[in-house]
Amino acid sequence: MSFSLSRRVTAEFLGTGFLVATVVGSGIMAERLSGGNVALALLANTIATGAALVALIATFEPISGAHLNPVVTVTMTVERRFPWRETLPYVLAQIAGGICGTMAAHIMFGLSVVSLSQQARSGPAQAFSEFVATFGLLVVIWGSSRHRAKLVPFAVGAYITAAYWFTASTSFANPAVTIARSLSNTFAGIRPTDVPMFVLAQCLGAVAATVLFHWLSPERYPQSDRVIPSAAPSVAHEPTTTVTDR
Repeated sequence: MSFSLSRRVTAEFLGTGFLVATVVGSGIMAERLSGGNVALALLANTIATGAALVALIATFEPISGAHLNPVVTVTMTVERRFPWRETLPYVLAQIAGGICGTMAAHIMFGLSVVSLSQQARSGPAQAFSEFVATFGLLVVIWGSSRHRAKLVPFAVGAYITAAYWFTASTSFANPAVTIARSLSNTFAGIRPTDVPMFVLAQCLGAVAATVLFHWLSPERYPQSDRVIPSAAPSVAHEPTTTVTDR
């Protein structure tokens, strides 16, 4: 079934919004209930995010491809699996959705609608962590969508759950999520001044993963196949006529 651009953009907006609301909201809840135990708070934040990713990708993939992540949309465009004319609407919807997700989480927990984060996440280790996190995410998406498409929601959710713990940055791996989290002075936040470094590292990681798969799995998708794997996390088993997918 084919969906209009307006419906697909709305799906990207909602999916990214719910993703960020989950990341920020579960972070607030975890911080309040963990009694100062940061490891416990991070574990709760991790489980909520991984579970939400599986659900959101499975829900929105049939409509928009469930990219939920600008680097997924852009790399899919470069791979000629997504039309250039629709890239900007998707990216803007993802960013707007993420910001609204932060605002929704704040309202649910009785906080200021917007509060610039003071959480420092800077330095080479953090930047390299974001490169690795995003590289791994795109590797999982490219690999699973080409060979095990129905498993993409679970593969992405599992990878992000793990990446929360094996990366020093706790694996943002998504420019829209990064921007949105800069507007939350909570457990999940990031200082606005640290956002450009994170986004650059995420873009480089996504490009590196895409280049790798040109060599590692050289089989290309047919140009007529506009199916989309998701982001950040989707399933790519049922193409639409117009689309190809903290």
